[in-house]
Amino acid sequence: MLDYGPDFVWEELVKGLGDRYPVGDLREGLSEIKELMDAEMLFTTWDPKDQPVMAGEPVIKAMCLHAAHDCNLRCQYCFASTGDFHGQRAMLDLETGKKALEFLVTHSGHRRNLEVDFFGGEPLMNFDVVKKLVTYGRQLEKQYNKEFRFTVTTNGLLLDDDTIDYINREFVNVVLSIDGRREVHDRLRKTVNGRGSYDAIVPKAIRLADLRNQTDYYVRGTFTKYNKDFDKDVLHLADLGFQQISIEPVVASEDEDYHLSREDLPEIFASYDRLMKAYLERRKKGKGFNFFHFQVDLKQGPCAAKRAAGCGVGNEYIAVTPTGDIYPCHQFVGEEKFKMGSVLDGSFRQDMQQEFRKCNVFTKEKCSSCWAKFYCSGGCSANASHFSGSIDEPYELGCEMERKRLECALAVKAMEAGEE
Repeated sequence: MLDYGPDFVWEELVKGLGDRYPVGDLREGLSEIKELMDAEMLFTTWDPKDQPVMAGEPVIKAMCLHAAHDCNLRCQYCFASTGDFHGQRAMLDLETGKKALEFLVTHSGHRRNLEVDFFGGEPLMNFDVVKKLVTYGRQLEKQYNKEFRFTVTTNGLLLDDDTIDYINREFVNVVLSIDGRREVHDRLRKTVNGRGSYDAIVPKAIRLADLRNQTDYYVRGTFTKYNKDFDKDVLHLADLGFQQISIEPVVASEDEDYHLSREDLPEIFASYDRLMKAYLERRKKGKGFNFFHFQVDLKQGPCAAKRAAGCGVGNEYIAVTPTGDIYPCHQFVGEEKFKMGSVLDGSFRQDMQQEFRKCNVFTKEKCSSCWAKFYCSGGCSANASHFSGSIDEPYELGCEMERKRLECALAVKAMEAGEE
Protein backbone atom coordinates (compact mmCIF):
# COMPACT_ATOMS: atom_id res chain seq x y z
CA MET A 1 0.00 0.00 0.00
CA LEU A 2 1.34 3.43 -0.97
CA ASP A 3 2.02 6.00 1.76
CA TYR A 4 1.59 9.54 0.42
CA GLY A 5 2.45 11.77 3.37
CA PRO A 6 3.66 14.14 4.52
CA ASP A 7 5.48 15.31 1.34
CA PHE A 8 2.54 15.07 -1.03
CA VAL A 9 3.29 15.05 -4.76
CA TRP A 10 0.17 15.81 -6.77
CA GLU A 11 1.18 13.74 -9.77
CA GLU A 12 1.78 10.68 -7.59
CA LEU A 13 -1.59 11.11 -5.90
CA VAL A 14 -3.42 11.22 -9.22
CA LYS A 15 -1.44 8.29 -10.57
CA GLY A 16 -2.06 6.14 -7.50
CA LEU A 17 -5.62 7.10 -6.61
CA GLY A 18 -7.11 8.68 -9.72
CA ASP A 19 -8.77 5.45 -10.82
CA ARG A 20 -10.59 5.21 -7.46
CA TYR A 21 -11.57 8.80 -6.68
CA PRO A 22 -12.58 11.85 -8.79
CA VAL A 23 -9.71 14.29 -9.28
CA GLY A 24 -11.80 17.09 -7.77
CA ASP A 25 -12.29 15.08 -4.57
CA LEU A 26 -8.56 14.37 -4.38
CA ARG A 27 -7.77 18.05 -4.78
CA GLU A 28 -10.26 19.04 -2.08
CA GLY A 29 -8.99 16.35 0.29
CA LEU A 30 -5.37 17.37 -0.18
CA SER A 31 -6.27 20.99 0.48
CA GLU A 32 -7.92 20.04 3.78
CA ILE A 33 -4.97 17.87 4.80
CA LYS A 34 -2.57 20.74 4.16
CA GLU A 35 -4.70 23.05 6.28
CA LEU A 36 -4.37 20.59 9.16
CA MET A 37 -0.62 20.38 8.60
CA ASP A 38 -0.32 24.18 8.63
CA ALA A 39 -2.24 24.23 11.91
CA GLU A 40 0.21 21.63 13.30
CA MET A 41 -2.63 19.16 13.82
CA LEU A 42 -1.30 16.54 11.43
CA PHE A 43 2.20 15.18 10.66
CA THR A 44 3.68 17.11 13.57
CA THR A 45 7.23 16.24 14.56
CA TRP A 46 8.25 14.98 17.97
CA ASP A 47 11.22 16.18 19.96
CA PRO A 48 12.93 13.18 21.64
CA LYS A 49 12.77 14.95 25.00
CA ASP A 50 8.97 15.18 24.65
CA GLN A 51 8.44 11.43 24.31
CA PRO A 52 5.52 10.29 26.49
CA VAL A 53 6.58 8.06 29.36
CA MET A 54 4.82 5.87 31.86
CA ALA A 55 4.94 7.85 35.11
CA GLY A 56 5.55 6.33 38.52
CA GLU A 57 6.53 2.84 39.58
CA PRO A 58 5.48 0.00 37.27
CA VAL A 59 2.35 -1.89 38.32
CA ILE A 60 0.65 -5.00 36.96
CA LYS A 61 -3.04 -4.57 36.27
CA ALA A 62 -3.89 -7.49 33.96
CA MET A 63 -3.19 -11.22 33.85
CA CYS A 64 -3.74 -13.97 31.32
CA LEU A 65 -4.28 -16.95 33.63
CA HIS A 66 -3.82 -20.25 31.84
CA ALA A 67 -6.47 -22.53 33.29
CA ALA A 68 -5.53 -25.36 30.96
CA HIS A 69 -2.52 -26.35 28.91
CA ASP A 70 -4.69 -28.76 27.02
CA CYS A 71 -7.45 -28.46 24.45
CA ASN A 72 -10.33 -30.45 22.99
CA LEU A 73 -9.52 -29.10 19.51
CA ARG A 74 -6.45 -29.64 17.38
CA CYS A 75 -6.38 -26.42 15.36
CA GLN A 76 -3.63 -26.69 12.78
CA TYR A 77 -2.45 -23.08 13.09
CA CYS A 78 -2.48 -22.94 16.91
CA PHE A 79 0.44 -20.86 18.21
CA ALA A 80 0.14 -22.80 21.48
CA SER A 81 0.87 -26.14 19.79
CA THR A 82 -2.77 -27.31 20.12
CA GLY A 83 -2.81 -26.27 23.76
CA ASP A 84 0.33 -27.70 25.36
CA PHE A 85 2.51 -24.66 24.56
CA HIS A 86 5.30 -26.97 23.36
CA GLY A 87 5.44 -28.64 26.77
CA GLN A 88 3.36 -31.05 28.82
CA ARG A 89 -0.42 -30.96 28.89
CA ALA A 90 -1.53 -29.81 32.31
CA MET A 91 -4.35 -28.21 34.28
CA LEU A 92 -4.10 -25.28 36.66
CA ASP A 93 -4.68 -26.40 40.25
CA LEU A 94 -6.63 -24.26 42.70
CA GLU A 95 -3.71 -23.34 44.96
CA THR A 96 -1.53 -22.17 42.07
CA GLY A 97 -4.46 -20.17 40.74
CA LYS A 98 -4.92 -18.51 44.13
CA LYS A 99 -1.23 -17.64 44.22
CA ALA A 100 -1.60 -16.05 40.78
CA LEU A 101 -4.49 -13.83 41.92
CA GLU A 102 -2.58 -12.89 45.06
CA PHE A 103 0.46 -12.01 42.97
CA LEU A 104 -1.66 -9.71 40.81
CA VAL A 105 -3.15 -7.99 43.85
CA THR A 106 0.22 -7.42 45.56
CA HIS A 107 1.84 -6.09 42.37
CA SER A 108 -1.06 -3.86 41.32
CA GLY A 109 -0.05 -0.86 43.43
CA HIS A 110 -2.66 1.90 43.28
CA ARG A 111 -4.67 0.17 40.56
CA ARG A 112 -8.13 -0.76 41.81
CA ASN A 113 -9.57 -2.37 38.67
CA LEU A 114 -7.75 -5.57 37.75
CA GLU A 115 -8.34 -7.80 34.73
CA VAL A 116 -7.99 -11.59 34.58
CA ASP A 117 -8.61 -13.55 31.39
CA PHE A 118 -8.98 -17.31 31.84
CA PHE A 119 -7.14 -18.76 28.88
CA GLY A 120 -5.87 -22.01 27.43
CA GLY A 121 -5.70 -24.33 25.63
CA GLU A 122 -9.35 -24.54 26.51
CA PRO A 123 -10.19 -23.13 29.96
CA LEU A 124 -13.64 -24.75 30.09
CA MET A 125 -11.86 -28.11 30.43
CA ASN A 126 -10.94 -26.91 33.93
CA PHE A 127 -14.07 -24.93 34.67
CA ASP A 128 -14.57 -26.12 38.26
CA VAL A 129 -11.23 -24.55 39.20
CA VAL A 130 -12.06 -21.42 37.20
CA LYS A 131 -15.29 -20.96 39.18
CA LYS A 132 -13.52 -21.47 42.51
CA LEU A 133 -10.93 -18.86 41.51
CA VAL A 134 -13.67 -16.37 40.67
CA THR A 135 -15.10 -16.94 44.15
CA TYR A 136 -11.64 -16.46 45.67
CA GLY A 137 -11.18 -13.30 43.62
CA ARG A 138 -14.39 -11.88 45.11
CA GLN A 139 -12.91 -12.50 48.58
CA LEU A 140 -9.70 -10.69 47.64
CA GLU A 141 -11.75 -7.75 46.35
CA LYS A 142 -13.17 -7.12 49.81
CA GLN A 143 -9.86 -7.71 51.56
CA TYR A 144 -7.78 -5.37 49.37
CA ASN A 145 -10.39 -2.94 48.01
CA LYS A 146 -9.84 -4.15 44.46
CA GLU A 147 -12.26 -5.08 41.70
CA PHE A 148 -11.64 -8.02 39.37
CA ARG A 149 -12.94 -7.92 35.81
CA PHE A 150 -12.98 -11.57 34.78
CA THR A 151 -13.07 -12.64 31.13
CA VAL A 152 -12.73 -15.95 29.34
CA THR A 153 -11.45 -17.03 25.92
CA THR A 154 -13.07 -20.25 24.72
CA ASN A 155 -13.58 -22.34 21.61
CA GLY A 156 -17.15 -22.94 22.80
CA LEU A 157 -17.16 -26.72 22.45
CA LEU A 158 -18.04 -27.32 26.13
CA LEU A 159 -20.65 -24.62 26.45
CA ASP A 160 -23.98 -25.73 27.92
CA ASP A 161 -26.85 -23.87 29.55
CA ASP A 162 -25.32 -23.89 33.04
CA THR A 163 -21.90 -22.77 31.78
CA ILE A 164 -23.43 -20.02 29.65
CA ASP A 165 -25.47 -18.81 32.61
CA TYR A 166 -22.38 -18.67 34.84
CA ILE A 167 -20.25 -16.93 32.21
CA ASN A 168 -22.89 -14.32 31.51
CA ARG A 169 -23.29 -13.66 35.21
CA GLU A 170 -19.63 -13.46 36.26
CA PHE A 171 -17.56 -12.49 33.21
CA VAL A 172 -17.52 -8.95 31.83
CA ASN A 173 -16.37 -10.13 28.41
CA VAL A 174 -16.11 -13.34 26.40
CA VAL A 175 -14.03 -14.22 23.36
CA LEU A 176 -15.50 -16.99 21.18
CA SER A 177 -13.22 -18.58 18.57
CA ILE A 178 -14.98 -19.13 15.23
CA ASP A 179 -13.27 -18.66 11.88
CA GLY A 180 -16.31 -18.00 9.71
CA ARG A 181 -17.88 -20.14 7.01
CA ARG A 182 -18.29 -23.82 7.88
CA GLU A 183 -15.79 -25.00 5.28
CA VAL A 184 -13.22 -22.43 6.40
CA HIS A 185 -13.66 -23.14 10.10
CA ASP A 186 -13.66 -26.93 9.76
CA ARG A 187 -10.58 -27.03 7.57
CA LEU A 188 -8.22 -26.06 10.39
CA ARG A 189 -10.29 -26.21 13.60
CA LYS A 190 -10.86 -29.92 14.11
CA THR A 191 -11.70 -31.95 17.18
CA VAL A 192 -9.31 -34.51 18.68
CA ASN A 193 -10.90 -37.22 16.53
CA GLY A 194 -10.35 -35.18 13.36
CA ARG A 195 -13.88 -33.94 12.79
CA GLY A 196 -14.91 -30.38 12.03
CA SER A 197 -16.17 -28.40 15.02
CA TYR A 198 -18.40 -25.76 13.39
CA ASP A 199 -21.77 -27.47 13.93
CA ALA A 200 -20.96 -28.29 17.55
CA ILE A 201 -19.87 -24.75 18.43
CA VAL A 202 -21.89 -22.20 16.47
CA PRO A 203 -25.39 -22.78 17.98
CA LYS A 204 -23.95 -22.54 21.52
CA ALA A 205 -22.00 -19.40 20.70
CA ILE A 206 -25.07 -17.73 19.21
CA ARG A 207 -27.08 -18.57 22.32
CA LEU A 208 -24.41 -17.11 24.60
CA ALA A 209 -24.18 -13.92 22.53
CA ASP A 210 -27.96 -13.49 22.40
CA LEU A 211 -28.26 -13.93 26.14
CA ARG A 212 -25.64 -11.19 26.55
CA ASN A 213 -27.88 -8.96 24.40
CA GLN A 214 -25.18 -9.04 21.70
CA THR A 215 -22.80 -6.95 23.84
CA ASP A 216 -19.65 -7.52 25.91
CA TYR A 217 -18.28 -10.35 23.81
CA TYR A 218 -16.77 -10.85 20.41
CA VAL A 219 -16.37 -13.65 17.93
CA ARG A 220 -12.71 -13.91 17.03
CA GLY A 221 -11.61 -15.66 13.86
CA THR A 222 -8.32 -16.25 12.08
CA PHE A 223 -7.77 -15.90 8.35
CA THR A 224 -5.03 -17.77 6.51
CA LYS A 225 -3.82 -18.30 2.97
CA TYR A 226 -6.86 -20.53 2.53
CA ASN A 227 -9.38 -17.70 3.10
CA LYS A 228 -7.82 -14.45 1.95
CA ASP A 229 -11.42 -13.55 1.02
CA PHE A 230 -12.13 -13.30 4.75
CA ASP A 231 -14.70 -10.57 4.13
CA LYS A 232 -17.05 -13.43 3.31
CA ASP A 233 -16.34 -14.99 6.71
CA VAL A 234 -17.04 -11.75 8.55
CA LEU A 235 -20.32 -11.30 6.68
CA HIS A 236 -21.20 -14.94 7.31
CA LEU A 237 -20.77 -14.40 11.05
CA ALA A 238 -22.90 -11.26 10.82
CA ASP A 239 -25.58 -13.21 8.95
CA LEU A 240 -25.61 -15.75 11.77
CA GLY A 241 -26.57 -12.90 14.09
CA PHE A 242 -23.26 -12.03 15.73
CA GLN A 243 -22.84 -8.27 16.15
CA GLN A 244 -19.34 -8.12 17.66
CA ILE A 245 -16.81 -9.57 15.23
CA SER A 246 -13.03 -9.69 14.87
CA ILE A 247 -10.84 -11.64 12.50
CA GLU A 248 -7.05 -11.61 12.63
CA PRO A 249 -4.35 -12.72 10.19
CA VAL A 250 -2.55 -15.94 11.02
CA VAL A 251 1.08 -15.46 12.01
CA ALA A 252 3.11 -18.46 10.88
CA SER A 253 6.45 -19.42 9.43
CA GLU A 254 6.98 -20.03 5.73
CA ASP A 255 7.16 -23.76 6.49
CA GLU A 256 3.40 -23.85 6.99
CA ASP A 257 1.27 -24.06 3.87
CA TYR A 258 -1.38 -21.78 5.39
CA HIS A 259 1.08 -18.93 6.15
CA LEU A 260 0.58 -15.44 4.75
CA SER A 261 3.23 -13.70 2.68
CA ARG A 262 3.74 -10.35 1.00
CA GLU A 263 2.41 -11.84 -2.25
CA ASP A 264 -0.96 -12.31 -0.54
CA LEU A 265 -1.37 -8.64 0.36
CA PRO A 266 -3.26 -7.52 -2.78
CA GLU A 267 -5.98 -10.10 -2.14
CA ILE A 268 -6.08 -9.28 1.57
CA PHE A 269 -6.36 -5.56 0.84
CA ALA A 270 -9.14 -6.22 -1.66
CA SER A 271 -10.97 -8.17 1.02
CA TYR A 272 -10.72 -5.22 3.42
CA ASP A 273 -12.05 -2.88 0.71
CA ARG A 274 -15.02 -5.14 -0.04
CA LEU A 275 -15.75 -5.54 3.66
CA MET A 276 -15.65 -1.78 4.19
CA LYS A 277 -18.29 -1.24 1.51
CA ALA A 278 -20.52 -4.04 2.79
CA TYR A 279 -20.09 -2.80 6.36
CA LEU A 280 -21.30 0.68 5.43
CA GLU A 281 -24.17 -0.61 3.31
CA ARG A 282 -25.47 -2.82 6.10
CA ARG A 283 -25.31 -0.01 8.62
CA LYS A 284 -27.35 2.22 6.28
CA LYS A 285 -30.00 -0.50 6.08
CA GLY A 286 -30.16 -0.90 9.86
CA LYS A 287 -28.43 -4.28 9.74
CA GLY A 288 -25.12 -3.10 11.10
CA PHE A 289 -22.55 -4.94 13.21
CA ASN A 290 -19.29 -3.95 14.84
CA PHE A 291 -16.05 -5.06 13.21
CA PHE A 292 -13.08 -4.69 15.52
CA HIS A 293 -10.66 -3.46 12.85
CA PHE A 294 -12.96 -0.59 11.92
CA GLN A 295 -13.38 0.70 15.49
CA VAL A 296 -11.20 3.76 16.04
CA ASP A 297 -11.71 6.55 18.55
CA LEU A 298 -10.91 9.90 16.97
CA LYS A 299 -12.24 12.04 19.82
CA GLN A 300 -10.42 10.70 22.86
CA GLY A 301 -9.08 7.18 23.20
CA PRO A 302 -5.99 6.18 25.21
CA CYS A 303 -3.51 8.74 26.52
CA ALA A 304 -0.33 9.50 24.55
CA ALA A 305 1.83 7.24 26.73
CA LYS A 306 -0.58 4.32 26.24
CA ARG A 307 -0.72 4.92 22.50
CA ALA A 308 3.07 4.83 22.38
CA ALA A 309 3.53 1.73 24.53
CA GLY A 310 0.60 -0.46 23.50
CA CYS A 311 -0.91 -3.43 25.32
CA GLY A 312 1.43 -3.36 28.32
CA VAL A 313 3.02 -6.73 27.57
CA GLY A 314 5.59 -7.71 30.20
CA ASN A 315 4.98 -4.47 32.05
CA GLU A 316 1.32 -3.96 33.04
CA TYR A 317 0.23 -7.33 31.67
CA ILE A 318 1.59 -10.85 32.30
CA ALA A 319 0.65 -14.48 31.66
CA VAL A 320 0.77 -17.25 34.27
CA THR A 321 0.94 -20.95 33.39
CA PRO A 322 -0.57 -23.96 35.23
CA THR A 323 2.82 -24.48 36.93
CA GLY A 324 2.88 -20.89 38.15
CA ASP A 325 5.54 -19.61 35.74
CA ILE A 326 5.26 -15.97 34.67
CA TYR A 327 5.77 -14.76 31.09
CA PRO A 328 5.29 -11.36 29.40
CA CYS A 329 2.15 -12.61 27.64
CA HIS A 330 0.49 -15.81 26.43
CA GLN A 331 2.43 -15.78 23.16
CA PHE A 332 5.78 -15.93 24.97
CA VAL A 333 4.78 -18.89 27.15
CA GLY A 334 7.23 -21.78 26.89
CA GLU A 335 10.17 -19.64 25.77
CA GLU A 336 12.60 -20.06 28.66
CA LYS A 337 14.52 -16.86 27.97
CA PHE A 338 11.30 -14.89 28.55
CA LYS A 339 10.39 -16.54 31.84
CA MET A 340 9.92 -13.69 34.32
CA GLY A 341 9.48 -15.59 37.57
CA SER A 342 6.95 -17.67 39.44
CA VAL A 343 3.85 -16.91 41.50
CA LEU A 344 4.71 -19.88 43.71
CA ASP A 345 7.83 -18.28 45.19
CA GLY A 346 7.00 -14.65 44.37
CA SER A 347 10.05 -14.17 42.12
CA PHE A 348 9.77 -11.60 39.36
CA ARG A 349 12.34 -10.24 36.94
CA GLN A 350 11.92 -6.51 37.22
CA ASP A 351 14.81 -6.01 34.79
CA MET A 352 12.76 -7.71 32.08
CA GLN A 353 9.72 -5.69 33.10
CA GLN A 354 11.76 -2.52 32.60
CA GLU A 355 12.92 -3.77 29.19
CA PHE A 356 9.33 -4.14 28.03
CA ARG A 357 8.32 -0.89 29.75
CA LYS A 358 10.85 1.06 27.70
CA CYS A 359 9.71 -0.53 24.42
CA ASN A 360 7.52 1.91 22.48
CA VAL A 361 7.02 3.46 19.06
CA PHE A 362 9.88 5.88 19.64
CA THR A 363 12.43 3.19 20.48
CA LYS A 364 11.45 1.25 17.35
CA GLU A 365 13.20 2.90 14.43
CA LYS A 366 10.76 1.61 11.81
CA CYS A 367 7.77 2.80 13.84
CA SER A 368 9.02 6.32 14.42
CA SER A 369 8.23 7.44 10.86
CA CYS A 370 5.00 5.45 10.39
CA TRP A 371 1.74 7.41 10.23
CA ALA A 372 -0.18 4.61 11.97
CA LYS A 373 2.07 4.23 15.00
CA PHE A 374 -0.33 5.74 17.53
CA TYR A 375 -3.08 3.29 16.59
CA CYS A 376 -1.10 0.04 16.49
CA SER A 377 1.38 1.16 19.19
CA GLY A 378 4.20 -0.68 17.48
CA GLY A 379 2.40 -3.95 16.96
CA CYS A 380 2.77 -7.26 18.78
CA SER A 381 6.03 -7.72 20.69
CA ALA A 382 5.78 -11.49 20.45
CA ASN A 383 5.43 -11.41 16.66
CA ALA A 384 8.33 -8.99 16.49
CA SER A 385 10.51 -11.28 18.57
CA HIS A 386 9.55 -14.43 16.70
CA PHE A 387 10.25 -12.98 13.26
CA SER A 388 13.15 -10.62 13.88
CA GLY A 389 14.64 -11.79 17.15
CA SER A 390 13.97 -8.45 18.85
CA ILE A 391 10.90 -6.91 20.48
CA ASP A 392 12.02 -3.58 18.98
CA GLU A 393 11.92 -4.82 15.36
CA PRO A 394 8.29 -4.86 14.12
CA TYR A 395 6.76 -7.71 12.16
CA GLU A 396 6.62 -5.97 8.78
CA LEU A 397 3.89 -8.05 7.15
CA GLY A 398 1.68 -7.25 10.11
CA CYS A 399 2.53 -3.56 9.71
CA GLU A 400 1.30 -3.59 6.12
CA MET A 401 -2.02 -5.11 7.11
CA GLU A 402 -2.36 -2.81 10.11
CA ARG A 403 -2.00 0.28 7.90
CA LYS A 404 -4.56 -1.05 5.44
CA ARG A 405 -7.18 -1.81 8.06
CA LEU A 406 -6.64 1.58 9.68
CA GLU A 407 -6.99 3.24 6.28
CA CYS A 408 -10.36 1.51 5.92
CA ALA A 409 -11.39 2.42 9.47
CA LEU A 410 -10.65 6.10 8.85
CA ALA A 411 -12.54 5.96 5.56
CA VAL A 412 -15.55 4.49 7.39
CA LYS A 413 -15.41 7.33 9.91
CA ALA A 414 -15.15 9.94 7.15
CA MET A 415 -18.06 8.53 5.15
CA GLU A 416 -20.27 8.20 8.24
CA ALA A 417 -19.46 11.79 9.23
CA GLY A 418 -20.38 12.96 5.73
CA GLU A 419 -23.82 11.43 6.11
CA GLU A 420 -24.61 13.16 9.42
